[in-house]
Amino acid sequence: MRLSIIGDEIDQDLLTVARDVRDRGLTGVEIRSVGNVRPHELTDDRLREIREVLAVHGLRVAGFCPPALKQPLPRTDAEVASARALLARSVEQARVLGSPHVRIFTFYREGEPDPRGAAAVAREVLSGLVPGDGVRLLVETGTRTNTPTVALTLRFLDALGRDDLGVLWDPGNSVFSGAEPVPFPGEYFAARELIGHVHVKDPAGTTGYVRLGDGDLPWAAIIGTLAADGYTGWLSLETHWRQGRTLTQRERDEPWGDAFSRGGRQASAECMRELVRLAT
Repeated sequence: MRLSIIGDEIDQDLLTVARDVRDRGLTGVEIRSVGNVRPHELTDDRLREIREVLAVHGLRVAGFCPPALKQPLPRTDAEVASARALLARSVEQARVLGSPHVRIFTFYREGEPDPRGAAAVAREVLSGLVPGDGVRLLVETGTRTNTPTVALTLRFLDALGRDDLGVLWDPGNSVFSGAEPVPFPGEYFAARELIGHVHVKDPAGTTGYVRLGDGDLPWAAIIGTLAADGYTGWLSLETHWRQGRTLTQRERDEPWGDAFSRGGRQASAECMRELVRLAT
């Protein structure tokens, strides 16, 4: 397996990110915001520059994290068209970056999760969109979405009726959402054939995130199981822990810019060190 981190968990400065990641022994960076520009607003020229800077430092693009389908459920044709345009552009951006996937969500839920209802609308959004060129769409188990757990994500995918999508497993979101306090081993074994990417962060129940290794998830056991199963994808750190402060809901929903990254560099350094130790 390969180790990466979402870059803006360290800093908004790309060179700082690249140097820190290289020096900590990781080999990839997952792209979200860069230089205070939101991911879906990064131009092709900037995306090429990001790819080149990472390559110079011996790093790969591990994934692309736009806010695709991370919105209230579209109700009108115009809202569906807007969601489709953002997703289509995200796929184009991923191709420029050389990213293996685009992370997507399943719309913010209203009340109880409704994965089948979300799938009906997502089917419209995805209509005619076949990423190809090495770019895959991965559905994240998202805290406030219609699929906070693997079980709900599998219902969504079943209702969607497409076999070209995979799962971005984020067990931290399952715990933090309150929907599945013990996601391992059950969630992993239910979806392991579909898991294309794993986000690594450590929740303390539903109150916040802590240093990797200090929270509720048995990351040593998870990583050991992934290794034993021959997982060859990325383990990507999404620190979400800050020393001296807790990320707000808005910062978690819109994780970009200096306000989000503040305090992330030191916290991420500690978590990267622990991730490398666990994976070695």
